[in-house]
Amino acid sequence: MKKDYGLEYRKYVVALVAVIIVTAYILRLLSLQLMSDDYKQNADSNAFLQKIDYPARGIITDRNGTLLVYNQPSYDIMVVEKEARDRFDTLEFCNTINITREDFDKCVKTMHDTHRNPGYSPYTPQRLISQLSEYDFSVFQEKSYRFPGFSVQKRSIRQYEYPYAAHVLGDVAEVSEADIEMDDYYLPGDYIGKLGVERFYEKQLRGEKGIQVLLRDAHGRIQGSYRNGAMDKKPVPGKNLTLAIDKDLQALAERLLEGKIGSVVAIEPKTGEVLCMASSPSYDPRIMVGRQRSKSHKELGQDPWKPLLNRSIMGQYPPGSTFKTTQGLTFLSEGIITDKTPYPCYHGFVYKGLRVGCHGHGSPLPLVPAISTSCNGFFCWGLYHMINNTTKYGTVQNAMNTWRDYMVSMGFGYPLGVDLPGEKRGLIPNAQFYDNAYKNGWNGLTIISIAIGQGEVNATPLQIANLGATIANRGWFITPHVVHEIENEPLDTLYTTRRYSKAPEWAYELVVKGMRSAALGGTCKALAHYDFNPCGKTGTAQNKGHDHSVFMGFAPMENPQIAVAVYVENGGWGATYGVPIGGLIMERFIKGELSDASEHRAAEIQKRRINYGTDDR
Repeated sequence: MKKDYGLEYRKYVVALVAVIIVTAYILRLLSLQLMSDDYKQNADSNAFLQKIDYPARGIITDRNGTLLVYNQPSYDIMVVEKEARDRFDTLEFCNTINITREDFDKCVKTMHDTHRNPGYSPYTPQRLISQLSEYDFSVFQEKSYRFPGFSVQKRSIRQYEYPYAAHVLGDVAEVSEADIEMDDYYLPGDYIGKLGVERFYEKQLRGEKGIQVLLRDAHGRIQGSYRNGAMDKKPVPGKNLTLAIDKDLQALAERLLEGKIGSVVAIEPKTGEVLCMASSPSYDPRIMVGRQRSKSHKELGQDPWKPLLNRSIMGQYPPGSTFKTTQGLTFLSEGIITDKTPYPCYHGFVYKGLRVGCHGHGSPLPLVPAISTSCNGFFCWGLYHMINNTTKYGTVQNAMNTWRDYMVSMGFGYPLGVDLPGEKRGLIPNAQFYDNAYKNGWNGLTIISIAIGQGEVNATPLQIANLGATIANRGWFITPHVVHEIENEPLDTLYTTRRYSKAPEWAYELVVKGMRSAALGGTCKALAHYDFNPCGKTGTAQNKGHDHSVFMGFAPMENPQIAVAVYVENGGWGATYGVPIGGLIMERFIKGELSDASEHRAAEIQKRRINYGTDDR
């Protein structure tokens, strides 16, 4: 009989397949047992419970050591569902801790949601109710015997000592899913800074969590500490912050802005430290604490006047005539004018059918009196002669970009980098911007309004205050920052390094003379009675409704201690609100208090209310 070689080959093929399958299983077992710790981790997670010890969050004080933000006890209700009675009195429980049945049901649903609460087990303590007040906690303690399986975990929540500086301080709330995805430090139920300093310095303030490793049985029940706590880790408290903010100056600024929409920002020129940053309307930061935060945040978010908006760094406004100082510096630096160059003003800039109006004053006049009187004609002529100077720049585009570079060097057009979240950049146009806007060409006349801080130019109040600090320093500034010191940690070098403008010191000296002249007898003459030699520049920024009232200044003229910007929406002339508010802020910081006469002026300003209609918004 002939041998069947096909059958013989198939036998070897089957054997080879079997060997491959067995080898694959062996390799997989080796991988699982020797090279992977996944199953060990799962076994450990069944045997051990890592209980978190939450660190104390760092406290926050003002520049004088006044306590602004601290921690107070808070209590979470924990429940082990297998130990709780099947038919406990839900209504009595809700009444005891002062919540509704709907809130209770919502908390139970959240606790059972394994996506938001991946560590859920009916055998281990689970967070049911967060941030119980001390009063509700004491009531619960008295009746706790009626609720077996329920216990209390002590934590802490933020408390804000004063009703000021809400936009600077920010607040703390429970982490979102996005927060957890961005940083694996956080777990569901953790707290995180949401706004202001609390957000920007979250990593410094939060500290480091501690861990207690507890042993549990097969049913998940706690049997005690593992190895007598040898594996435990103690929490590390968060770092304390000292702000540059002066609490009393901040209180005055917020008081003066009552009934108005706007901002007051004050900076210490030599350090870049923000002495006050007020945005109006504002809110009391103490309403953003505990279980009431969610309701308060919703109400503030629905308010049409947007009290959550920090206008000091998010409001983007035309800077108005405060911007004329940057134009004078640029024209001097580029040789477009000298300190003696006169320009005419026929109640404004009038040329080739175009007119930009101005109030009455002497004409022609050079730079220093032009700043003092806030002459529109002077600065329009200067911009026209710069942008249309093709002999010097070749094209209007080159001239425009040169102009833009000066503005950027003075802190405009980009975020300054203040240590608060949400800062806006404002707008400084360049040649490409106008090439896109005017397809048939453009020149100095087309864009003339930017010479007086109108048209396409926008800036934040912080940028305007920083301009005042730069002029006070005669050509340099340090990036504005609200934190003076972090406990045991240096500030970022951004907040200690000088940044220089393209304009030279001698040009700044001429602008300072113009601003001092404005305070003595020009548009800021309401400052003339002060004995600390203030310098100022008004602005009346045009708006679709009533004009905005703007002021930028500093004091003293020599060795300046403070630079201020005031912006009051629809406040009219710069001298109406900007100058008197700016003067009071400078006096309070330099003198340490207001005189009786100044206190009377402050009370009068505080009483004034601006009627904001729909046209003004």
